[in-house]
Amino acid sequence: MTESGTGHRPATYRRLRRILLTALVVTSMLLLGAGWVGYRGWRAYGHLNSAAAMARQLGGEVLGGDRARALRTLAALQEQTASARSATADPGWWLGTHVPYTGDDLAAVRDLAVTIDELARHAFPALLRIDPAVLVPRSGRFDVAGLRAAATSLDEADQAVRRARTRISGVPDGELHAQVRSAVATLRDELAELGTVTGGASTAARLLPALLGGDGGRHYLMVSQNPAELRATGGMFGAYALVQVTGGRLKLVRQGPSTELGRFAPPVLPLDAELRGLYRNLPGSYPADVNLTPHFPTAAALYREMYRRHTGRNVDGVLATDPVMLSYLLQATGPVAVPEHTTLAAATVTRTLLSDTYQRLNPREQDEYFAASAMAVFNSLLGRTVEPRAVLAALDRAVTERRLLFWSARPAEQRELAGTRVGGVLPAHEDTPTVGVFLNDGSGAKLGWYLHPAATLTVGGCRPDGRRELRLRVTLRSTAPRSGLAGSVTGLALSGDPYTARTLVNVHSPAGGTVVNARLDGRPVRVGSGTERRRQVAIANVEVRPGATRTLEVTLLTPAGAGGTADLWLTPAAHPWTTRIQSASTTCEQ
Repeated sequence: MTESGTGHRPATYRRLRRILLTALVVTSMLLLGAGWVGYRGWRAYGHLNSAAAMARQLGGEVLGGDRARALRTLAALQEQTASARSATADPGWWLGTHVPYTGDDLAAVRDLAVTIDELARHAFPALLRIDPAVLVPRSGRFDVAGLRAAATSLDEADQAVRRARTRISGVPDGELHAQVRSAVATLRDELAELGTVTGGASTAARLLPALLGGDGGRHYLMVSQNPAELRATGGMFGAYALVQVTGGRLKLVRQGPSTELGRFAPPVLPLDAELRGLYRNLPGSYPADVNLTPHFPTAAALYREMYRRHTGRNVDGVLATDPVMLSYLLQATGPVAVPEHTTLAAATVTRTLLSDTYQRLNPREQDEYFAASAMAVFNSLLGRTVEPRAVLAALDRAVTERRLLFWSARPAEQRELAGTRVGGVLPAHEDTPTVGVFLNDGSGAKLGWYLHPAATLTVGGCRPDGRRELRLRVTLRSTAPRSGLAGSVTGLALSGDPYTARTLVNVHSPAGGTVVNARLDGRPVRVGSGTERRRQVAIANVEVRPGATRTLEVTLLTPAGAGGTADLWLTPAAHPWTTRIQSASTTCEQ
């Protein structure tokens, strides 16, 4: 079960602590038996208990920037994990792994101890060698040479995590005691998440020197997604900025609203039959609709071509952010003054940009304010002396929530980005079944600020054909007022209540899976349908009146042979989703 909207910590240390605590629980439950193996289990328990406390201490020291103390804590942590590993390595333990009924459990606990020790000895030392200061700009410039050096250490850490994942994935869990099986599954999930972090960081550090102009100048489009008018990747592409990068130095050279790019007929790039079936020609014709699809590379390539048609300039890539990510960065930089307007602060910036601005400014003034805000924050991030760990924590949170996306026009770079969360690729093949819930505004209004979304995904039992049933429950609650909003917020409602939020909820099945049926507020509902990247898609029109809550329930099927876990991919909204995932305990056999 996961809950969003909680405090955020750097993922690497949080997940290591959970891994250690998992091993601690398993050890305490299973190894305190009678005899000599029980004595060894007690020793392993003590060492892992100490290691768990040290992991918490290590995380605090890393966050606090006390490198010398962190290195001492790491050495002590390694001593404890090595002792736990040793306690499960002698001949008596080995003989125990061959005893009927309990042998598999003892072997699995051994694998847990070894895995944790390997992480403590290889992943964390590599991470501690990195100076966080090289990952953020100083005086408007990134340290390209420092980034190249950091890439080596990040790759070493990622390789250690990959080896740990390989070891744990080889543990047979069919005959394990329930608690051990659960612990192994939890460790696999945690390592998968940790691998996402280290893999993404390693790829980023490897690519960043070139992306930041270390091998020649680059130009990028930076677009701000506006969750007040929802689109699948987060929000309508609103204001854009052209960023020039040379030798690690960034410069904002042009700004403008997406509306100035105009409309295009026929579409600027060919759209395949699947896209046209779901979204017609809209993504290739209107800048505001390029990201009706959740597959960010498609949206970015279309927007890049629209910009080229309008200006005659090719850019090297597209970077997308949103005001919620801006609020995370402002926690690191402090408040930023916008000339001739107001001050942007972390606690109020999302309301300022997604609600208040539409109430007090006309459309032309809104565009000017958004451009001035982007310039002020951009200059602040590059010009101020900021705490690197605070900036990295903000970026980590934004990437985790998919509020920071990047696409490169260079095929070799894009192939590396495709496997990372920042790449925004909707995969056509996946190891863990993922259900997508993507929101597109259906009225041209900007009522997304008032929507509060939640989703629950329950993994059901195995069917005779080896597939597994998934039950999805999505709720949308509106806090919109019943009157008093400006026309730029309510949009051009042709009929009905202009204060009713009309949202197209696109539910994508897991890759290779299917959509079975849908119900809205407990009643069967007709949905649009199509396919995208080997996923069946159901599209429901959900209208939410002020103060009301609507509930959409969808039943889906995984491909055959799916495990007991699943994941959600959600449109980043103005307000964080509340999510819950209930996993099953067995793997379906084909």
